[in-house]
Amino acid sequence: QAQLVESGGDLVQSGGSLRLSCTASGISFSFYKLSWYRQAPGKERELVASLSADRKTDYLDSVKGRFTISRDNGKKAVYLQMNSLKPEDTAVYYCNARHETRTSWGQGTQVTVSA
Repeated sequence: QAQLVESGGDLVQSGGSLRLSCTASGISFSFYKLSWYRQAPGKERELVASLSADRKTDYLDSVKGRFTISRDNGKKAVYLQMNSLKPEDTAVYYCNARHETRTSWGQGTQVTVSA
């Protein structure tokens, strides 16, 4: 049974930084494409950043240059370093792992950025 557990969400002031973590169990982690999504109140869930098994990255335009996704296959963990945070980054952030037809989601972690 695949399980993803996020941590690191918090309340932070505008301009601050946070590092989100997501640890996985029950999957062959190194084969999976890993992503961070977010969902703000009243909005659809959107892809923030992704990192393929062969280390290719992709970012939402609004976070380019501020956010960095990384992975540690040995620890079965994926991270999202978020710098220069803005109030519009406020959302619940979800970890996602996908490989072929298999996909798993974490429960989400709240990030709130105050002005």
